[in-house]
Amino acid sequence: MKRIGVIFRKEMKDMLRDRRTLFFMIVMPFIAIFLVFNVMFRLGMEMESRSRDKIVRVSVISAAPLQEFLDVLSASGNVEVLPSIADGEVSAMVESGQLDFVIRFAGDFEDRVARESTGSVDVYYLGSVSENEGALIRIQDALDEYGRLLLGHRLEERGLSLPFVSPLRVNTRDISSARARIGDRVGGMLPYFIVLFSFLGAMYPAIDLAAGEKERGTMETLLVSPATRGEIVIAKFLVVTLSGLFTAVASFLWLYVVLRTGGPLPAALLEGVAGIIEPRAVLQFFFLLIPLCALFSSLLLSASVFAKSFKEAQSIITPLNFMVIIPLMIGIFPGVKLNAATALIPVLNISLASKEIIAGSISAVYMAEIFLVQSILAGAGLTFCTRWFKREEVIFRS
Repeated sequence: MKRIGVIFRKEMKDMLRDRRTLFFMIVMPFIAIFLVFNVMFRLGMEMESRSRDKIVRVSVISAAPLQEFLDVLSASGNVEVLPSIADGEVSAMVESGQLDFVIRFAGDFEDRVARESTGSVDVYYLGSVSENEGALIRIQDALDEYGRLLLGHRLEERGLSLPFVSPLRVNTRDISSARARIGDRVGGMLPYFIVLFSFLGAMYPAIDLAAGEKERGTMETLLVSPATRGEIVIAKFLVVTLSGLFTAVASFLWLYVVLRTGGPLPAALLEGVAGIIEPRAVLQFFFLLIPLCALFSSLLLSASVFAKSFKEAQSIITPLNFMVIIPLMIGIFPGVKLNAATALIPVLNISLASKEIIAGSISAVYMAEIFLVQSILAGAGLTFCTRWFKREEVIFRS
């Protein structure tokens, strides 16, 4: 144990002197999280605001005046009703951007409505223009309101009221807590940053501690020391694991700082997210993250031991990023839940468990299963790395 401690302290000092490692452990998480929450969200909210406030240019084509509908459309807000156009001009006017929407009532619309039948209405627009998606809701609301007016006229002629055709009123009441709703929506996104950066934070120390030492010619000095190969691997393994955990903590702190400082996010969401980042949830999440960082460490260190140089180690390890990113992305998808099967899949189980932790509904059984599975895999990875390190043809590859 004493020799492991000596090597551990030596490797830690070397790691803390490496500016590139410190950049990926401290600076990069802040840059990425800041950009996501203060640029992407700001752009998203700005696009939503543009869609909501956009003055929509609409032309209505109909055989009859339909003044009642025009009044409803004008009253819907931010709608400019332009003169009617010919049928043959619809595509050209919309594609050129001169009109945002064309509402075309069928030629027999009034006759069908008069006969208490159903009239046809076509709405033309460019779905490729993102702002039109939000504006389309206003057009549909206007058409729905006009439909209710027509229905009201029919019922009035027969001496009936609108409730006659609406015998049922359904009131949905969501009894889930705000914490549970936010946990389900953003619970998979929060660990995306933390897990990904814990991998990146462990990657460069792992490369430097094996492939880097080979390249610098310092590996031989370490091998002739009294320490055994197993002790050397364990010391390096602990340094890489600690680097991943340190980066995870730094990512969490930056995330907390960005959320607490406000930014462009809605106040309700900020308050809800800040409220669920409580000590119990944080401890549960990092309890599951420890064996995952150990697993990352064993995989990265094994690849680095095999590589002949820093550059080769990078080329070998880079594809491993997809082993982290893909399960994290799957965990964000709606409908993917934590169960006995998904708890066996590394990275994915952390993403799904984070939703349950944030919602406050994590099962102790699933937590134990996730911790046990990842610990077994990390132990197997460390065993493989130790045996790999003992092979002369691996250490002295040429």
